[in-house]
Amino acid sequence: MPRVTLETLPDYARFLLAAAESGAGQFPVQRTVRLPGLELIAHLEPGALADALGQAFIEAGGDPRDSRQCHVFIGHPGVGGMPVPARWGDAHFTEHGFAQKLAEAGLRGHHYHDLDFWQVCDPDRRIGVQLMRSPDAFPPWEQGAPLRAFLHWEYAARGMRLAHAGTLGLDGKGVLLAGAGGAGKSGTVVAGLLNGLDSVGDDYVLIDLSGGVTARPLFSILKQDPQGFARLGLGRRLGTDRPLNWQGKHAFHINEIAPRPVRASLDISALMVPHVSGGKTSSIAPISRKDALIALAPSGIAQMPGERESGFRFFSDLTRLLPCYRLYLGTHPEEIAGTIADFLARAPDEAERDHAGL
Repeated sequence: MPRVTLETLPDYARFLLAAAESGAGQFPVQRTVRLPGLELIAHLEPGALADALGQAFIEAGGDPRDSRQCHVFIGHPGVGGMPVPARWGDAHFTEHGFAQKLAEAGLRGHHYHDLDFWQVCDPDRRIGVQLMRSPDAFPPWEQGAPLRAFLHWEYAARGMRLAHAGTLGLDGKGVLLAGAGGAGKSGTVVAGLLNGLDSVGDDYVLIDLSGGVTARPLFSILKQDPQGFARLGLGRRLGTDRPLNWQGKHAFHINEIAPRPVRASLDISALMVPHVSGGKTSSIAPISRKDALIALAPSGIAQMPGERESGFRFFSDLTRLLPCYRLYLGTHPEEIAGTIADFLARAPDEAERDHAGL
């Protein structure tokens, strides 16, 4: 099995792209996913990933002629003439050094060592390759957010960013919810949806900073651990016989609990960092931009390979544009949703005054 070093990495990436393009007609399945300003066209074979591509997205409306096309070839040995994946050489591997070496060649990429799982992309030509050892040799998170890295590279080239955050909104105006695992972010999104609020997604949403802060939907999957699933009464609505995912959580789709069809966008008016306070009622208090950035940026950068510096700049700009708050969570989903709805109904200048006072 061939081995790749930092010096040979750009050549290997070009080799994979050329191999996929030369065998393009040999991929048996083509899936087209319509996302904001993008037609993602995946070439692959039937199986779990093809099924995920048909289920995991919130597809955008609009005229496809207004969208750019991006082609991603998903293969393994025996499909489309794809080779056996190479292994990384003996030299120390760092994600930053890997990304920097490819960026110098005008390319993007990611490598998951445990599975010899490769993702490479030519952003100028909007062509990508995902190479695996076998049809099911992909990381467990790939089914919930398939081709996330390719979407990140495509949108980052346009000045947008995938944020690891949740959203809640009312009448087109919304808040961005950020925080580490266990902070209550996903539970807050579900509580809001169950009590009349809108959302354009949890975990990963597309953020555009041109003309304010706008969040748009990409992925449809929501997740709750068994305790949260029971506390929010999701078993009565969705059933209790769903298998747990690789994180030990129940996974379901936003349209299964949303009060309305998912909106095309939310105009974000604030960034909130949820905190499980233990109190009976919820409250909202201003926090510093630094604290908000710490809650938002690290996971959004670590989980999106490449462009670390541009990521910090992007999230720093985002926290400068928005007032930032700590959301102290009460114990009742209806009350949490009501607190956020009341906040969104406030006059915009109140939030601006809070922001200016920090």
